[in-house]
Amino acid sequence: MAQPTRQMHLGVFAIGAGNHVAGWRFPGAGMSGEDLSIFQQIAQSAECGKFDFMFISDNVACLLDDLPGFVARLELLTLLSALAVTTKHLGLVATASSTYSQAYNLARLFASLDHISRGRAGWNVVTTSSVPSAANFGQDKPPPHDLRYEMAGEFVDVVKGLWDSWEDGARIADRETGVYLDHAKIHALNHVGRFQSVRGPLNCSRCPQGHPVIVQAGSSASGQDFAARIADIMFTIHQDLGEARAFYASMKERVARVGRSPDHCKIIMGYLPVVGRSETEARAKLDDLMKFIDHKSAMTVLSERFGHDMSQYPLDGPVPDLPATEIHSYTKVLIAMARRNNYRLRDIRDVMALSRGYLITCGTPAQIADTMEEWFTTGAADGFMLTPPYFPGAFDEFVDLVVPELQRRGRFRRDDHGTMLRDHLGLPIPVNRHTARKQQRVPV
Repeated sequence: MAQPTRQMHLGVFAIGAGNHVAGWRFPGAGMSGEDLSIFQQIAQSAECGKFDFMFISDNVACLLDDLPGFVARLELLTLLSALAVTTKHLGLVATASSTYSQAYNLARLFASLDHISRGRAGWNVVTTSSVPSAANFGQDKPPPHDLRYEMAGEFVDVVKGLWDSWEDGARIADRETGVYLDHAKIHALNHVGRFQSVRGPLNCSRCPQGHPVIVQAGSSASGQDFAARIADIMFTIHQDLGEARAFYASMKERVARVGRSPDHCKIIMGYLPVVGRSETEARAKLDDLMKFIDHKSAMTVLSERFGHDMSQYPLDGPVPDLPATEIHSYTKVLIAMARRNNYRLRDIRDVMALSRGYLITCGTPAQIADTMEEWFTTGAADGFMLTPPYFPGAFDEFVDLVVPELQRRGRFRRDDHGTMLRDHLGLPIPVNRHTARKQQRVPV
């Protein structure tokens, strides 16, 4: 029987202390976001499982009520540079804020990671909405939602311009002639805009990937428009297959409307599988996860996602109707799930404690693969971001048990498609803008 030609993409959301709010309490689980050895284990398992990438999120504030794995964390470009030298094929994606970074520095950091990893870097663009983060940069509060996206749009354009400031072949390094650089292939950016003023060029040559892969997760109208224009990967969160399919179709249409190939923006959905060799074993693991729920931390995370203090509402009452917030995706998905299932606020809090709002499936490897295959083949997602409740055990079980089942069905690759993250994702290397202009001027 012929194998399916379209295959899903897989990434892993790596948190040293786990995605469950109390994942660190499990026997053998990692306990810190600062333990390099845990991240090395995650990276090695992901690479053995042929994952496209590992993803690490960030925050520019210390939030003492946050998940344990997020309270203290390593600076991500430093961390991923360390992981780059102990891996060969795995994509390495880090979060960095466009609101609280300098475009020149950020362009240089990700270009450096792309060189160190030989083409495996990815940047998750976030606009950062938290008040504590703003306070660390001399502001009382962050800029308004739509303004942050305007700022981010210009910021990304500047970063891409800097990545293009060196054309391929700019470094000649001819020992006989003594010519090191072709100055005609190195360009100042000379950008002066509303939010950015950057001369350039970048003091780093063209990246192996041309541009590191760009990731975006905003699901508001502004976020979707932004992702359609700039994202190679879009992270999303859904609990209902029909809603996910509608979102997927809408995003692909948005991408086409801005003149891009819909296949060049991969829709990747957050997913927490609880895997057992039998249904009984899987259910027992889920019961254990429930026992470790930290209700206070879960409520803190829920309030952050909803943009409101949810502790003021009765736990055994319905999820309240809330005014619009800036956390559109989480609010919309979780409220819709509560209405469908007649959940109390307590139930939604516990869902947040288990998975932080991502889809949960509990079952055997075949049952987990069934769910993933259904969402993948019916137009709900191009792949999945695994959010294991704890590391390394829960992730290793997925790699050992579910990945072979997906490979047997032809839904996931057995071999690396190349050496770079763009190879894994089937994405082209962006054409350098200066090279393109020169080619357009050449007479036919």
